[in-house]
Amino acid sequence: MERWLQERNSVIYPESTSADQFKILGYQWRVMRFNDHTRQSTAKVMACYRSGGDRALYSMQQPNCLAVPYVKSMVSAGLTTLPCCSYDLPQAVSEQNTMKILCIGHGGGSIPLFLASKFKGAAVHIVEIDPVVVSASVESMGFPASPAKGLSSHSMQPADGDKLLWGGIHDRIFLHITDAEDYIANDSNVYDLVFIDAYDGNDIFPRRLWDVDGAFLKNLEEKVHPVHGTVVVNLHSDSELCPDVEDEAPFESTLPMGKYVSQVCSAYKQHFGLAFTAAAPWLCNITLVACRDKAILRGAPVGRSGRDFVLSKLLSRSSMVEQALDLPFPCLQYVKNGFTLVE
Repeated sequence: MERWLQERNSVIYPESTSADQFKILGYQWRVMRFNDHTRQSTAKVMACYRSGGDRALYSMQQPNCLAVPYVKSMVSAGLTTLPCCSYDLPQAVSEQNTMKILCIGHGGGSIPLFLASKFKGAAVHIVEIDPVVVSASVESMGFPASPAKGLSSHSMQPADGDKLLWGGIHDRIFLHITDAEDYIANDSNVYDLVFIDAYDGNDIFPRRLWDVDGAFLKNLEEKVHPVHGTVVVNLHSDSELCPDVEDEAPFESTLPMGKYVSQVCSAYKQHFGLAFTAAAPWLCNITLVACRDKAILRGAPVGRSGRDFVLSKLLSRSSMVEQALDLPFPCLQYVKNGFTLVE
């Protein structure tokens, strides 16, 4: 990594001398919190130092590292669903196909960074309502500063940090500090994949983001691709019967859905046609995936269980997804864990 940074520095600053040397100071797990109860995000951050004429201290979130199981569950389920709906995932990886991704809720930015680093043909849009969250992700979680328009210019990060560290990944990310409902209503993009992880300060998923009759879902339905468009939502199990995850085998848990989660799942299914959930291991989180039913059910034999057909189709695509993206974790286990087809 130090050699790569040295080479990048020489390309950006051809006049630089051998006195400009880079040293990796170490890696640190960092957690973003805004209260005593909610962990907003967890990320692995690298710190490095440039000595010589123009000294600087840099921090860089490691984009290939998804730290939290529920994030791996969301990414695994979403990316595996796309090829099941006739989307050519490898072409987006190799930049032969443009992929439009929307992330509602920013946190530390681990999901958009991961996707932008894996898909050379991606345009990753992020919507975050709170500028404090965005600022904290840049200053403390190693997120690139240039996608975050409208923040204070008084940053502790060196001005050349994005160009030096990210090698173009940051150019595929567009961060919008605005309300999600307003953004969806006025946006002209049609998205292939949407991730929603948007909880307020009281750790509540706002009702207007799942109100079946509300403007948000109606507009989102129109802004998601009509054939392969896929929406992935992080939910917190609201059942009092939620198991003690420390006593459960990590990939053998099935989280019961209470009234609130069931209503959210039903609302997304009503708008997109088909929905399923998977349980995040070790946590009381549920990954909800909604997609077009005609695409994913294409080829289903008469009389076969819809649940079995969808799960079989997802599992059959999982190894292709892992290989195409060189995933550092097996998505198959996250997809099948507690798999439930929303009725």
